[in-house]
Amino acid sequence: MVSLIPFPGRAAAAGRFERLLRPQLSGMYRLAYHLTGSRDDAEDLVQEVCTRLYPRLEELEKIEVLGPWLARVVYNQFVDQRRRRDNSPVECVGELPEQASELPGPEELTDSQLQQEHILQALFRLSDEHRALIAWHDIEGYTLEELAGREGLAIGTLKSRLHRARAHLRKLLGEPFSPAIRVRETGD
Repeated sequence: MVSLIPFPGRAAAAGRFERLLRPQLSGMYRLAYHLTGSRDDAEDLVQEVCTRLYPRLEELEKIEVLGPWLARVVYNQFVDQRRRRDNSPVECVGELPEQASELPGPEELTDSQLQQEHILQALFRLSDEHRALIAWHDIEGYTLEELAGREGLAIGTLKSRLHRARAHLRKLLGEPFSPAIRVRETGD
């Protein structure tokens, strides 16, 4: 039987990395979810960030306020992935098999679900910068001071950007709602 002997220090480094990032993972995931709109994509994004950060453990340990720094890394990774996806050609490999939708029918949706869908649609129509700013401040609860320090911006600049982002979101929320699930009319 072959046994694997870990490299000296590898197990200790993995433990340090886990202790450092474990308290931050839920915040990283929530931000990733708000950016991607998909549970699977959010998990992939956070995993990619962790994979890229592991070799930089000693650098991470020197960061005083890790949460906002990690939020910026998640956002940057999201933007990079989006750019790669937008620049890659799409191949059509054939027709997809027809499957019954797993989504609930309109009669099963409650008003709060419809309202939540409306808000998410509006959020995803915002620019990446506006969506991230609203997610960081209004959803994740970062203070203007934390965001200003992380972004290297004056608080006044950040306030005006947040105001514009919220105004744009309010405008989008005032537009008619177009649910993703549409009722097909039958010719009875």
